[in-house]
Amino acid sequence: MSVMCAVCRDICDSYAPNSFVFPTGIPPHIDTHSAFEDEIISLSLGAEIVMDFKHPDGHAAAVMLPQRSLLMITGESRYLWSHGITPRKFDVIQASEGQKVGAVTADIGNLTLNKRGKRTSFTFRKVRRSPCNCSYPSVCDSQQKDPAPASPGNEREASHLEEKYVHEVYEEIARHFSSTRHSPWPQVVEFLRALPCGAVVADIGCGNGKYLGVSKDLFMFGCDRSKNLVDICGEKGFQAFVCDALSVPLRSSSCDACISIAVIHHFSTPERRLAALRELVRLLRPGGRALIYVWAMEQEYNKQKSKYLKGKRACKTKVEDLNSDALKETGDNGCQSSVYPNEGATQFKGRCCSVNEATHPKLPVHTNRTSFDSQDLLVPWHLKDGTKKNAGHAKSHQSLASARNLQGPSPVFHRYYHVFCERELELACKALDGIKLQGSYYDQGNWCVVLEKAVTY
Repeated sequence: MSVMCAVCRDICDSYAPNSFVFPTGIPPHIDTHSAFEDEIISLSLGAEIVMDFKHPDGHAAAVMLPQRSLLMITGESRYLWSHGITPRKFDVIQASEGQKVGAVTADIGNLTLNKRGKRTSFTFRKVRRSPCNCSYPSVCDSQQKDPAPASPGNEREASHLEEKYVHEVYEEIARHFSSTRHSPWPQVVEFLRALPCGAVVADIGCGNGKYLGVSKDLFMFGCDRSKNLVDICGEKGFQAFVCDALSVPLRSSSCDACISIAVIHHFSTPERRLAALRELVRLLRPGGRALIYVWAMEQEYNKQKSKYLKGKRACKTKVEDLNSDALKETGDNGCQSSVYPNEGATQFKGRCCSVNEATHPKLPVHTNRTSFDSQDLLVPWHLKDGTKKNAGHAKSHQSLASARNLQGPSPVFHRYYHVFCERELELACKALDGIKLQGSYYDQGNWCVVLEKAVTY
């Protein structure tokens, strides 16, 4: 410890000891900018461990911390990259003796499993005495112009939150967003192609219209709150118009089917989510069917990770497959869910997280490509120009030194989401009058239901 004090005397004035018996982990996080200065130093004692670093754009670096090693996090790795330790019993490390320090590469032929042991660490930091003036204002709490939004406490606050953190964001990112949304999801396509020829189908929240051209046998049209996304639909030759999903300007019972894909999770209160579902039912004729998709809290289901967690990087997938074999099964989330008024509240207890409480806490900012820690949160969108930047995407596990040079900071927008727990969407639909729930399923990180409007005589 005396050696450590000599090293840190000038740059640290506080320390935090920690002792871990694995598979306990550390959630991915960025130390608050306004609280501490640049350098963060971690002394690892006991067992060796792999620490995971993640850039907001999805790039990742797994770094081996040997016994009695000293890690210094500074610059971009301190301010922009999150760091944490994934809870598991085994780490994937380099098999070669001379390569068991530093970044773990994705060379599948040179990897092995290493059982974890007890680790003790000391984290040394220096308390910041003035506002942070780093080069990453988009993630810096000292430089953010607007305070972090809180969970809405009433209808006015909910409408304002969605206007600022949903509607305005999609207007800004529409072109970039559209360039990433080009492949229709197979089970949505299957639902549409099973409809009878000539069916009138409304895509509520159609985005760039990727489902509007799925079948020429259907009369499909879309609507979206974003004018820029609707304009993109028009450029593709699709019929679409601007409107709010809570008030669609169509007469009741005018549609044979409706789809709502990745829309309702943008409404910020249970009442508004329920109102959006009611509007879908209003549009359906008796006997008409609706397919609804919402983002799931459970991004790992039946021991399978969603594509959101895996990403599309082949090298990273191979490493994750090794990790998944060694992961400890952790069971349910052990927290509570927000529920719909007077509808099965006790069935959710102990399952998911709630931020719809009297205290109206600040909404957390999610770290992309990681599991969700809260149901209500802000998800970053890193805006890029029209040129795809593929450099560096072939390898996701790389050294921080090489990854940090891939690109400079890009504008970051935060989108509000309410991620749904298992059965939450089902219970919301059961609160509706005059519908039959035909089925529900999990599809790559989304909860999905098919409902039918009852025929009345």
